[in-house]
Amino acid sequence: MMQQPHAAPVDPTKMGVGRSIAVLTSGGDAQGMNAAVRATVRVGLYTGAKVYFVHEGYQGLVDGGDNIRPATWESVSMMLQLGGTVIGSARCQDFRTKEGRNKAALNLVKLGITNLCVIGGDGSLTGANEFRSEWSEQLAALVKAGKITAEEAKRSSHLNIVGMVGSIDNDFCGTDMTIGTDSALHRIMEVVDAITTTAQSHQRTFILEVMGRHCGYLALVTALASGADWVFIPEMPPDEGWEDHLCRRLKETRGRGSRLNVIIVAEGALDRHGKPITCDHIKNLVSKRLGYDTRATVLGHVQRGGTPSAFDRILGSRMGVEAVMALLEATPETPACVVSLSGNMAVRLPLMECVQVTKDVTKAMAEGRFDDAIKLRGRSFENNWNTYKLLAHVHLPDVKSNINIAILNVGAPCSGMNAAVRSAVRIGILQGHYMLVVHDGFEGLAHGLIEPIGWAGVGGWTGKGGSMLGTKRTLPGNMVEDISLNIAKFNIHALVIIGGFEAFAGGLELVKAREKYEELCIPLVVIPATVSNNVPGSDFSIGADTALNTITTTCDRIKQSAAGTKRRVFIIETMGGYCGYLATMAGLSSGADAAYIFEEPFNIHDLEVNVQHLVEKMKTTVKRGLILRNEKCNPNYTTDFIYNLYSEEGKGIFDCRKNVLGHMQQGGTPTPFDRNFGTKMGAKAILWLTEKVKECYRHGRIFANTPDSACILGMKKRALVFQSFAELKDQVDFEHRIPNSQWWMRLRPILKILAKYKVHLDTSEKAAMEHVIKKRA
Repeated sequence: MMQQPHAAPVDPTKMGVGRSIAVLTSGGDAQGMNAAVRATVRVGLYTGAKVYFVHEGYQGLVDGGDNIRPATWESVSMMLQLGGTVIGSARCQDFRTKEGRNKAALNLVKLGITNLCVIGGDGSLTGANEFRSEWSEQLAALVKAGKITAEEAKRSSHLNIVGMVGSIDNDFCGTDMTIGTDSALHRIMEVVDAITTTAQSHQRTFILEVMGRHCGYLALVTALASGADWVFIPEMPPDEGWEDHLCRRLKETRGRGSRLNVIIVAEGALDRHGKPITCDHIKNLVSKRLGYDTRATVLGHVQRGGTPSAFDRILGSRMGVEAVMALLEATPETPACVVSLSGNMAVRLPLMECVQVTKDVTKAMAEGRFDDAIKLRGRSFENNWNTYKLLAHVHLPDVKSNINIAILNVGAPCSGMNAAVRSAVRIGILQGHYMLVVHDGFEGLAHGLIEPIGWAGVGGWTGKGGSMLGTKRTLPGNMVEDISLNIAKFNIHALVIIGGFEAFAGGLELVKAREKYEELCIPLVVIPATVSNNVPGSDFSIGADTALNTITTTCDRIKQSAAGTKRRVFIIETMGGYCGYLATMAGLSSGADAAYIFEEPFNIHDLEVNVQHLVEKMKTTVKRGLILRNEKCNPNYTTDFIYNLYSEEGKGIFDCRKNVLGHMQQGGTPTPFDRNFGTKMGAKAILWLTEKVKECYRHGRIFANTPDSACILGMKKRALVFQSFAELKDQVDFEHRIPNSQWWMRLRPILKILAKYKVHLDTSEKAAMEHVIKKRA
């Protein structure tokens, strides 16, 4: 799979010449499948291949005829924002028989299709692999029956298969997220948020059943993102006597002042004896034993519906690109692979290994090896489970640690900050610490706006947007002396700073001031939270996902408004300071024609090329254009300038409109991703500080002045890691407040290819085939 260093560079636009690719969606539908289909078609065409749609899944493959049709560039336009799958899906009995697969093989050979891209669940992918393994046998049978010639058989001697997993349950092992999972969480959280407001008015207990027959992922993340009191998942049945434990927990939560109890149940939840645990069962238990007003809601197919989230569109698009590359690079020796996501990296995994591990989970559950089941689900699932256990299975400690930890928000407010504060406060209390919150950032720290906060003080914060503590952009600067006095006065032993670039810059100032003020020699950690996603040391910041969804939804509406009027181009300005993350990612998720950013300098010639490109586009059936511009991408080529240029050059061909999105990008309820990310980051930060404070404890006081006692907690590729300010300081462009290298820049060519530009896709950095089944003892 790895490219030889001396191999001649491959021209990606010639890779597919003379080859044909068919794409089909199979099994249950999932939001984001259309993004994957669109990317597969467009990247396939970009490589010079012929691309075919297979309508109605495997049924269409068997029936052939009009079900297998050539796909064109325009035929996948306006698909990104549609839920479900436009090319249809069906459960197919015929394909399970050899005769059915024989018909399918005949249809493919006649059209010269030897590359198949299947988007579906593990059943669909297993079927694809079986089809591939018996391919030569099927060809021989077809030749023997006189249905194809020996020449045709020779031309189609190998069938390559690549899978993408589309399933809202996230039940496929080997990938962190399957296409559709994030969107399903969006639907579930909308319902949970709606329910919590009514439940709080009445002091109610709500039981919510979510999908997931064999997999508890949706239930688990929902529980984390809604701060639920209890979750039932198939992988880890509750201990014997859970009924007493549950009732005790609900009573305790009420006793702490909560007006609301939330219980999440996966539809496949079981007890230790393999008996189903149903909504009704729990409802009767709670209302009989505790006399609480209890309501149960079963979400059902709502979770599969609606428009895909920004995350699923980008995931589907990235996987589509990787799938085409994997098909065109495959040899008869490479195993069928599935394109997966690990952290934020696209990886290729052997299809059958993933299917095997997925089956191993079911087996572990059947044999009562529940810890194994959770481990086999993968690191992301395991982390979620551990965070849930920390926050939900509460026994407030009798022994206090005598450690005081303060939390502040710095920079501009963003969605998800409150989730991080809540989780940090509660984990701190569980560790026996005394928790303090600081209002209004570093200014509040200097002016003594500091107060203790208890368990109930952060109740219901997970779903609240903005910053409940209040935030300011001011850096410590000349307030350092006042800050150090207050750290001494309030006896603060450690600091959690949640915020954007100012949190990083302010943290650096505090570390530098340790030389002068020994009160500042305390461990501190920064949790990145800003819509701009420009904090060094982390691939993602809390709040960026929510902003991205806001921009994407707005672009959808804007594109829709253009569908009625012919030939219109929209120019939209996004936030982000000098960082082009929002413009680039929103461009991918809304199907923009261009995204202008500071990190990729552009000149008047580039602008002219873009205008010319749109003039050509208006001659096709797609008569809409969408241009995104990051607010600080260029001081001279302003949004007005670009609008005027496009208006002048497009005279008589298209007209223009402009929109500055402004502060709506910082608001709104946090997305499931931001709630979950904030919750995990808050918990991890406190556990790290707890260890650091103990390490730095000397003779009855805390003294921390080593570089590794001041860190940023960030997501790097596949894990949450702590990096010291000292090592990150050299990786930053301080003037423009961005890290020197940013992972998402690699996705820019994809944006251009999907908008039909002839750019070079760098295929040298290949996703090598990885293996899921580690040598298991």
